[in-house]
Amino acid sequence: MKFFPAGEPAEARRETRRRIRDKGGKAVDLFSGNLEKSAPLADRMRPRTLDEFLGQGHIVGKNTLLRRAIEADKLGSCIFWGPPGCGKSTLAAIVAHTTGSDFYKLNAVTSGVKDVREVIDKAEGSLKLYGRESFLLLDECHRWSKSQSDSVLPAMESGVIKLIGSTTENPMAAMTSAIVSRCRLFEFYALGKEDIKKAVFRAAEDKERGFGNMDLTVDGDAAEHWASVSNGDVRSALNALELAVLTTKPDAKGRVHITLEIAEQSIQQRAVRMDDNEYYDMLSAFCKSLRGSDSDAALFWFARMVYAGVDPRVPVRRMIAHASEDVGLANPSVLNQCVAAMQALEFNGMPEARLNIAQAIIYLCESPKSNSVLLAVDAAAKAAREASRQDVPAYLQDANFEKAKHEKKSEAYKYAHDYPRHYVEQQYLPDEMKDRVFYRPSMQGYEQKVHEYRRFIGKEKKPGK
Repeated sequence: MKFFPAGEPAEARRETRRRIRDKGGKAVDLFSGNLEKSAPLADRMRPRTLDEFLGQGHIVGKNTLLRRAIEADKLGSCIFWGPPGCGKSTLAAIVAHTTGSDFYKLNAVTSGVKDVREVIDKAEGSLKLYGRESFLLLDECHRWSKSQSDSVLPAMESGVIKLIGSTTENPMAAMTSAIVSRCRLFEFYALGKEDIKKAVFRAAEDKERGFGNMDLTVDGDAAEHWASVSNGDVRSALNALELAVLTTKPDAKGRVHITLEIAEQSIQQRAVRMDDNEYYDMLSAFCKSLRGSDSDAALFWFARMVYAGVDPRVPVRRMIAHASEDVGLANPSVLNQCVAAMQALEFNGMPEARLNIAQAIIYLCESPKSNSVLLAVDAAAKAAREASRQDVPAYLQDANFEKAKHEKKSEAYKYAHDYPRHYVEQQYLPDEMKDRVFYRPSMQGYEQKVHEYRRFIGKEKKPGK
């Protein structure tokens, strides 16, 4: 880390700092040129100023708080969070290039408490000797343990360190509240298609960092394809451009022409984000689609999760639960279908079992719905928790138990099959709960037959409490 002479004016320090750093905020040495040349296109083309920065107009647009803070070099501790390739690390590099403060960078995956303390010691020395503040950029900050987070808290509170965290996870759920409460949160969104295309053409035309020195033509539909398939990740689109350019032979005149066909070959699979938040969001959408009888949506969310790498057993397990939770006795065979789908998955595996799973999804969605099973078991569980000791009626107790030989039953047990229609009115609940009703069949599907059966045997239930 470079140190500056005491008493050097702030503007002079900033200019000196710019001279010893490259345009991405990295320290320059004799060999930096070689590293830069071998860097991937996406890294070389990182925007260097706020004016070059693409997207995120809601936080770095003209007159926004974050932009004003960066331009005035008054940025405090903050956390940038959003999907991959949307500019979090790039904006942090812009801050490093703009600020007159010292700038340190760590990765939460590879750094430990010792690394944090070394940075804090340097930052404290710089602040005491020269009155210069320090930033700590922490990539993948959600991976920090509690001990690592605690190690930097005193330095943040005293102003020795300003933290810039970068993460794809929601910090409010993935990070310690002590860190989050001391930072401003800025949410980044996936870049739009126009921003992706602008980045592609900028890289194709840039003579310093891109392919501007080549006789290169990129068709509009090729850029459109990358913008669509990259799914908001500019890094993915630029990687595809670089692969396409480096693997396409020039024609007789030395020109490189990137067509739609070449673009399709350079990025064959759409990038699908799947962090913890989106995993649970997709699973929630799948479950709600099952309950909502929308087989098209349920099939889509199942396919989307499997495409993104989710174990197909996860959604199928949810189907088994929903078979009783949302269908239940309205169509009892749904449970059989869902269990059969899980067995098919275990026996045949994917992709063959996708047909069995799809059949079960459609059957579950298109079946009549009833949550009477869920309500009944919840009501029974609540009664069991709240009830005082409830003795089993004497005539329902185990007649083979030794004590039964010596006890006189006040009332004999009525064997249902000895009566017409194989039913006899008899109290099965404890005396204090004899009028409680837990299961109330709906008028959906098979449960209509439950009502018919009850009328047939003459069974009547009094209103429950």
